[in-house]
Amino acid sequence: MLSAFTFGGGYVIVPLLKKKYVNELKWINEDEMLDLVSIAQSSPGALTINASILVGYKVAGLKGALITVCGACLPPLIIITIISQFYELFMSNPIIQKVLMAMNIGVAAILIDVVYDLAKSALIDFKVYALIMMFITFVLAILNVNIMLIIIFGGVSGYFYFKNHFHIKSNKEEA
Repeated sequence: MLSAFTFGGGYVIVPLLKKKYVNELKWINEDEMLDLVSIAQSSPGALTINASILVGYKVAGLKGALITVCGACLPPLIIITIISQFYELFMSNPIIQKVLMAMNIGVAAILIDVVYDLAKSALIDFKVYALIMMFITFVLAILNVNIMLIIIFGGVSGYFYFKNHFHIKSNKEEA
């Protein structure tokens, strides 16, 4: 149902999902939210639909996934169907054009907030590693190293970092 009140695409709904399901209802925690958004983002399809499926499935299994997908799809579908009937009228109205431009500014601000929140949550455990990798990637890009080599380097170094990081973590838990 959150999708009925959002404008600007999938990333705009992320803070609303967090506010509703993490802060208010406490159905999932912040780490799970970050994981679900990461999976939804990397899966084919719309972020809003993917995130709703994952949250619904996490909370109530297959029935939850089906209900949340309907809740994410139907409101925008109905609203767009109605608006499409009046498209010419809307687009020729200068007031509506200015309102839409103003909404774009708001969407940009929300996107910046989403990126900041997700980055802050993601970087808590490995700030130094992430900063080093950003610096190395930046230098390699300036040196015109092939992007595929940069991606492979990032993947291999990330694999070894996390393999070592979680191995050490599990050894500490055993002790």
